[in-house]
Amino acid sequence: MSGAALSLWLDGVGAASARRPALATDTTVDVAIIGAGYTGLWTAYYLLLADPALRIAVLEREYAGFGASGRNGGWCSALFAASWPRLARVGGRAGAVAQQRAMFDTVDEVGRVAAAEGIDIHFAKGGTLSVARTVTQEGRLRAEVAAAHGWGFADYRWLDAAAANERIATTGSRGALFTPHCASIQPGLLVRGLAEAVERRGVRIYEGTAALEIADRSVQTAGGRVTADVVVRATEAFTPELPGHRRTVVPVYSLVIATEPLPAAVWDEIGWARRETFTDGRHLLVYAQRTADGRIVFGGRGAPYHPGSRLSSRYDADPAVFARLRSAMVELWPATRDAAITHQWGGAVAIPRDWFSSVGLDRATGLAWAGGYVGDGVATANLAGRTLADLITGRDSDLVRLPWVGHRSRRWEPEPLRWLAINAGVRAMGSADAKEARTGRPARRAKLMNRLMGH
Repeated sequence: MSGAALSLWLDGVGAASARRPALATDTTVDVAIIGAGYTGLWTAYYLLLADPALRIAVLEREYAGFGASGRNGGWCSALFAASWPRLARVGGRAGAVAQQRAMFDTVDEVGRVAAAEGIDIHFAKGGTLSVARTVTQEGRLRAEVAAAHGWGFADYRWLDAAAANERIATTGSRGALFTPHCASIQPGLLVRGLAEAVERRGVRIYEGTAALEIADRSVQTAGGRVTADVVVRATEAFTPELPGHRRTVVPVYSLVIATEPLPAAVWDEIGWARRETFTDGRHLLVYAQRTADGRIVFGGRGAPYHPGSRLSSRYDADPAVFARLRSAMVELWPATRDAAITHQWGGAVAIPRDWFSSVGLDRATGLAWAGGYVGDGVATANLAGRTLADLITGRDSDLVRLPWVGHRSRRWEPEPLRWLAINAGVRAMGSADAKEARTGRPARRAKLMNRLMGH
């Protein structure tokens, strides 16, 4: 995996070259964390706030931020993978509302801690604009606004085309759903800054240290065995590479491009002054942000799932997907047609069988976990870290009673069933968008695939 192309976010921060030493001997700590991404680092951070005397070791196969934490689209959003009705089936209506309000608060918590720790993550809480460009997209997005109001989230708003274009001028806009609960960030600076913040507090981060086997209260690595009262699995899309976890989540690749800094004349045409995060109402997801230095970062799904939940740096680049992303960007903003693309990268997101993120601790074995964020992990990982800290230290809090705590998703089907189903789903979503654009009517295949995949 070490051959992966660097994202815009990690380019220039020294992540790949200046590595921390690997574990070289057996060691004993209070908490061992596998994975130096957001989940693992936030967990270490909040554990030490709760108990500065804790001995904590973070084990990372590559380097801090190598995975999704250093490759994402830079959305610190309040999106939670499971829907509100799905949350309510687990924790009741009150639990679903509490989970969502905890996510709202988490966006601000990330910005607060970054500022307190002196980590400049280019935090800009401009909210999210989800633009409708067809009649069917408008119907879906208006229904989302109505649903949000029904759950008591009154700050979701529908903007007419003029109001939406005042924020971000997009071709074909019919209006947009707006939510204030999202910030654009520079995610590489966040993950690298967090690693330094926890090290200042005494956490030991061992890079180049793969977890070969996890057992009750211990982790075996090539350099030695780590014994701990609690072992936290914070491995997200890399989870299938751990023994016994091949079907826990599936890794699905998301690819991203970044333009050069755009001239003022382009921004005069597009707007985007508040640095809102951007998406639209299509089924096959796209996402974008305007960076602090005036680039567009534009990403999306559409890359294939690889059989056996395989992960490889080869899958981080797909010329056909990169070309489709650029085409989609230029279709939305024709003024970008001559912009140079300076960075292209990709990475895998972790999808549980029921699209339900979870966090938990088994006290009998000392094994804890968090993840399955389905691509919405920048903020969710912070909530996971705070929740794990409360679970591990035994603190009774509102967080440990949220409905995602202790949730167990069923395993994915064996191959080749999951390969066939997941890639059929990707193709169905893409063809559903094409059919809706052609006919102006909702595509039934998209709803069918969502039901079949458990979403």
